[in-house]
Amino acid sequence: MSTPATSKRPFALMAEFRSSKELLHAIREARGAGYTQLEAYTPYPIEEIWEELGHHRSWLPLVVLIGGIFGACFGFFMQYWVSVINYPMNVGGRPLNSWVAFIPVTFETTILFAAGAAVLGMFALNKLPMPYHPVFNVERFALASRDRYFLAIARWDPKYDRQATEEFLHRLAPQEVSEVAS
Repeated sequence: MSTPATSKRPFALMAEFRSSKELLHAIREARGAGYTQLEAYTPYPIEEIWEELGHHRSWLPLVVLIGGIFGACFGFFMQYWVSVINYPMNVGGRPLNSWVAFIPVTFETTILFAAGAAVLGMFALNKLPMPYHPVFNVERFALASRDRYFLAIARWDPKYDRQATEEFLHRLAPQEVSEVAS
Protein backbone atom coordinates (compact mmCIF):
# COMPACT_ATOMS: atom_id res chain seq x y z
CA MET A 1 0.00 0.00 0.00
CA SER A 2 1.58 3.27 -1.08
CA THR A 3 0.79 6.77 -0.06
CA PRO A 4 -0.06 9.08 -2.95
CA ALA A 5 2.78 11.05 -4.47
CA THR A 6 2.93 14.67 -3.46
CA SER A 7 3.72 17.71 -5.56
CA LYS A 8 6.88 18.30 -3.50
CA ARG A 9 10.26 17.03 -4.62
CA PRO A 10 10.84 13.39 -3.54
CA PHE A 11 13.44 12.83 -0.84
CA ALA A 12 13.34 9.04 -0.47
CA LEU A 13 11.20 5.94 -0.42
CA MET A 14 10.58 4.51 3.02
CA ALA A 15 9.38 1.07 4.08
CA GLU A 16 7.86 0.29 7.48
CA PHE A 17 8.59 -3.00 9.25
CA ARG A 18 7.16 -4.63 12.38
CA SER A 19 10.40 -5.96 13.89
CA SER A 20 14.10 -5.25 14.00
CA LYS A 21 14.81 -8.63 12.40
CA GLU A 22 12.69 -7.71 9.39
CA LEU A 23 14.49 -4.37 9.15
CA LEU A 24 17.90 -6.03 9.41
CA HIS A 25 16.92 -8.48 6.67
CA ALA A 26 15.70 -5.59 4.50
CA ILE A 27 18.97 -3.69 4.97
CA ARG A 28 20.99 -6.77 3.98
CA GLU A 29 18.80 -7.27 0.91
CA ALA A 30 19.09 -3.60 -0.09
CA ARG A 31 22.88 -3.65 0.34
CA GLY A 32 23.01 -6.87 -1.68
CA ALA A 33 20.91 -5.26 -4.42
CA GLY A 34 23.43 -2.40 -4.66
CA TYR A 35 21.71 0.39 -2.74
CA THR A 36 24.18 2.48 -0.74
CA GLN A 37 22.26 5.55 0.52
CA LEU A 38 20.21 3.90 3.25
CA GLU A 39 18.85 5.29 6.50
CA ALA A 40 17.23 3.24 9.25
CA TYR A 41 14.95 4.60 11.96
CA THR A 42 14.29 2.53 15.08
CA PRO A 43 12.72 3.17 18.51
CA TYR A 44 16.02 2.28 20.23
CA PRO A 45 19.66 1.82 19.14
CA ILE A 46 20.44 -1.52 17.49
CA GLU A 47 24.14 -2.25 17.03
CA GLU A 48 23.69 -4.78 14.21
CA ILE A 49 21.77 -2.27 12.11
CA TRP A 50 24.43 0.38 12.64
CA GLU A 51 27.11 -2.05 11.47
CA GLU A 52 25.01 -3.32 8.56
CA LEU A 53 24.51 0.24 7.30
CA GLY A 54 28.29 0.59 7.14
CA HIS A 55 28.83 3.11 9.95
CA HIS A 56 32.04 1.76 11.40
CA ARG A 57 34.18 4.81 12.03
CA SER A 58 33.45 8.11 13.69
CA TRP A 59 35.42 11.34 13.36
CA LEU A 60 34.57 12.32 16.94
CA PRO A 61 37.72 10.86 18.59
CA LEU A 62 39.89 12.87 16.20
CA VAL A 63 37.88 16.04 16.93
CA VAL A 64 38.31 15.47 20.68
CA LEU A 65 42.05 14.83 20.27
CA ILE A 66 42.52 18.03 18.27
CA GLY A 67 40.48 19.95 20.86
CA GLY A 68 42.62 18.54 23.68
CA ILE A 69 45.89 19.35 21.92
CA PHE A 70 44.68 22.87 21.20
CA GLY A 71 43.60 23.26 24.84
CA ALA A 72 46.98 22.07 26.14
CA CYS A 73 48.83 24.47 23.86
CA PHE A 74 46.48 27.32 24.76
CA GLY A 75 46.85 26.69 28.51
CA PHE A 76 50.63 26.42 28.39
CA PHE A 77 51.24 29.39 26.12
CA MET A 78 48.73 31.56 28.01
CA GLN A 79 50.75 31.00 31.19
CA TYR A 80 54.03 31.45 29.34
CA TRP A 81 52.87 34.77 27.88
CA VAL A 82 51.72 36.07 31.26
CA SER A 83 54.75 34.84 33.22
CA VAL A 84 57.55 35.53 30.73
CA ILE A 85 56.42 38.20 28.26
CA ASN A 86 53.60 40.35 29.64
CA TYR A 87 54.27 40.52 33.38
CA PRO A 88 57.57 38.86 34.33
CA MET A 89 58.18 38.66 38.07
CA ASN A 90 61.31 36.98 39.37
CA VAL A 91 60.36 35.60 42.78
CA GLY A 92 63.15 33.97 44.74
CA GLY A 93 65.45 33.62 41.74
CA ARG A 94 63.20 31.04 40.05
CA PRO A 95 63.12 30.89 36.25
CA LEU A 96 60.29 32.80 34.54
CA ASN A 97 59.41 29.82 32.37
CA SER A 98 58.77 27.25 35.08
CA TRP A 99 56.98 24.59 33.03
CA VAL A 100 56.42 22.38 36.10
CA ALA A 101 54.23 25.09 37.64
CA PHE A 102 52.26 25.29 34.37
CA ILE A 103 51.16 21.62 34.44
CA PRO A 104 47.90 21.92 36.47
CA VAL A 105 46.43 24.71 34.33
CA THR A 106 47.64 23.04 31.14
CA PHE A 107 45.94 19.80 32.21
CA GLU A 108 42.69 21.60 33.06
CA THR A 109 42.55 23.49 29.76
CA THR A 110 43.24 20.23 27.92
CA ILE A 111 40.19 18.63 29.56
CA LEU A 112 38.06 21.75 29.07
CA PHE A 113 38.81 22.10 25.38
CA ALA A 114 38.51 18.34 24.73
CA ALA A 115 35.09 18.24 26.41
CA GLY A 116 33.96 21.32 24.50
CA ALA A 117 35.20 19.80 21.24
CA ALA A 118 33.32 16.57 22.05
CA VAL A 119 30.02 18.39 22.56
CA LEU A 120 30.36 20.69 19.56
CA GLY A 121 31.77 17.88 17.40
CA MET A 122 28.87 15.60 18.30
CA PHE A 123 26.38 18.28 17.32
CA ALA A 124 28.21 19.03 14.06
CA LEU A 125 28.73 15.39 13.03
CA ASN A 126 25.10 14.52 13.79
CA LYS A 127 23.96 17.61 11.89
CA LEU A 128 22.16 18.90 14.95
CA PRO A 129 20.06 20.77 15.77
CA MET A 130 17.72 19.55 13.05
CA PRO A 131 14.21 20.70 13.91
CA TYR A 132 12.91 19.48 10.55
CA HIS A 133 13.62 16.40 8.49
CA PRO A 134 11.64 15.27 5.44
CA VAL A 135 10.76 11.91 7.05
CA PHE A 136 8.52 13.83 9.46
CA ASN A 137 6.18 14.37 6.47
CA VAL A 138 5.28 10.67 6.48
CA GLU A 139 2.18 10.25 8.58
CA ARG A 140 3.09 6.88 10.10
CA PHE A 141 6.66 7.90 10.95
CA ALA A 142 5.55 8.82 14.48
CA LEU A 143 5.45 5.07 15.12
CA ALA A 144 9.27 4.99 14.82
CA SER A 145 9.46 6.23 18.40
CA ARG A 146 7.16 3.47 19.64
CA ASP A 147 7.30 0.09 17.97
CA ARG A 148 7.98 0.34 14.23
CA TYR A 149 11.17 0.19 12.19
CA PHE A 150 11.75 2.15 9.00
CA LEU A 151 14.18 1.85 6.11
CA ALA A 152 14.61 4.77 3.71
CA ILE A 153 16.40 4.67 0.38
CA ALA A 154 17.47 8.16 -0.61
CA ARG A 155 16.70 9.70 -3.98
CA TRP A 156 20.42 10.45 -4.61
CA ASP A 157 21.36 6.77 -4.42
CA PRO A 158 23.06 5.83 -7.72
CA LYS A 159 20.72 2.87 -8.18
CA TYR A 160 17.54 4.77 -7.25
CA ASP A 161 14.73 4.58 -9.76
CA ARG A 162 11.31 5.52 -8.40
CA GLN A 163 9.39 2.58 -9.84
CA ALA A 164 12.11 -0.07 -9.50
CA THR A 165 12.97 0.94 -5.94
CA GLU A 166 9.33 0.87 -4.89
CA GLU A 167 8.91 -2.61 -6.40
CA PHE A 168 12.08 -3.74 -4.61
CA LEU A 169 10.79 -2.45 -1.27
CA HIS A 170 7.41 -4.17 -1.79
CA ARG A 171 9.24 -7.49 -2.35
CA LEU A 172 10.70 -7.16 1.17
CA ALA A 173 7.15 -7.54 2.61
CA PRO A 174 6.93 -4.31 4.58
CA GLN A 175 3.88 -3.05 6.43
CA GLU A 176 3.75 -0.04 4.10
CA VAL A 177 5.90 1.79 1.54
CA SER A 178 5.73 5.58 1.53
CA GLU A 179 7.25 8.34 -0.54
CA VAL A 180 9.11 10.91 1.54
CA ALA A 181 8.69 14.40 0.10
CA SER A 182 11.18 17.13 0.93
